[in-house]
Amino acid sequence: MYLGAQRFRTPHGLDWLAKHMRLRDKNMALIAMQQLFQQYGTMWMEGVWEIVHARQSATKFIISDVPVTFFNRSIIPGGFAYPGIVDFPMIGTRTIFPLSAESCLIITHLQLTRNPWNNPTEQRVNARAFQRTMANLTTIQFGRELEENEVLRINLIVKRWAKKYIAAANQESLYPERQVGLIHWTKLDSDWFLFPNLWKVRFTSGMMIGYQNGGAWGMDEYGRSPSHPDYQDKDQHAFEWRRTDEGKKEWAKKRLGKSLSRVINQMREDTVSDRMMNRFLQKKGFVSGQAEDLA
Repeated sequence: MYLGAQRFRTPHGLDWLAKHMRLRDKNMALIAMQQLFQQYGTMWMEGVWEIVHARQSATKFIISDVPVTFFNRSIIPGGFAYPGIVDFPMIGTRTIFPLSAESCLIITHLQLTRNPWNNPTEQRVNARAFQRTMANLTTIQFGRELEENEVLRINLIVKRWAKKYIAAANQESLYPERQVGLIHWTKLDSDWFLFPNLWKVRFTSGMMIGYQNGGAWGMDEYGRSPSHPDYQDKDQHAFEWRRTDEGKKEWAKKRLGKSLSRVINQMREDTVSDRMMNRFLQKKGFVSGQAEDLA
């Protein structure tokens, strides 16, 4: 609810609602905001959440008058008339939300983490709003320290999508483009720094809960209920299993030597997923030493 309020209770958010709902009256836009500001909540909950940090970076996160920013490498700021298109349901759209000067929330669609080579402008599987869903909060990733260039790139994204105002801890931080240099928008995430730790994204086929009265409710990983014709699609599952394995290996090579995130039930660094990743890197000659046996 808070994310939704931060996204829509702004001049940009109200302009977006007015345009896409074809409202000419400002009061009608306010009423629409009160009714629709939670429309992204379902898919946000079904995304992969990571809180990244800038505690070791001289540059800190900036904020703007579009506090919840969307980033899709195929949608360039200014490429569409203000206030933009309906881009959130697209597979390649990340949600970037600075929480403080040193922490930032990034939400990535599960479908992108399973296949990083997906067409970023295709619609996410079962994209929808205002429906029941379920999330495991212990899978939220945290603890990754971004390098200064990575913080600058997030700041550049935030600034490029701002409507009018940005704020920073110091004047120099208001101009991330001066330090990032010439880099094309489509290449901002070429090193996959906006991805969570792909080795710690669970490959599940869904969730099921039972009630004391004997009833039950469940969904697959994309929020489809057992009555949905594509519930736990076996072909999609098999394809994504292969692409997930390829994606994890490519991510490990791209993020070699970088800070890694962890999850609440894997506080130590020598978890099974860590050792699997290290074993792969060692076999490929990226790191030296003997691979540890899996526990």
